Amino acid sequence: MRKIVLLAIMAAFIAAVSVPQTVQAAEKAKGEVVMKVGNKVNLFHSGTADVKKEICLGDVITVYRETGGAKNPKSAEVGAVKVTGYAGEHYFEAEIVKGAIKPGDIAKKNAAYCMVQKP
Repeated sequence: MRKIVLLAIMAAFIAAVSVPQTVQAAEKAKGEVVMKVGNKVNLFHSGTADVKKEICLGDVITVYRETGGAKNPKSAEVGAVKVTGYAGEHYFEAEIVKGAIKPGDIAKKNAAYCMVQKP
């Protein structure tokens, strides 16, 4: 009887210790959001007249991902979005037309830059 109680306590301890690890692993997997062709995104911009003049409805804008950190920054093309509308003073609505894009990627058209965000 004593062995059964000891075994039950050990099983409960192991279960309690292993649950937080699986929850943390699931949270890490959820944290990396990759949006694919057809998904809607918002493009955050400064709201200045230059940006609004440069980016128009129907424009297809190339999206880049910045890597390498502050000392050795690199920019790699990861896709493209098509501007479909306006969402307030500082956002464009867009649809992904090429690639796999993450929140925080940068959409660039000439001198206008927008940060990609989930809607």
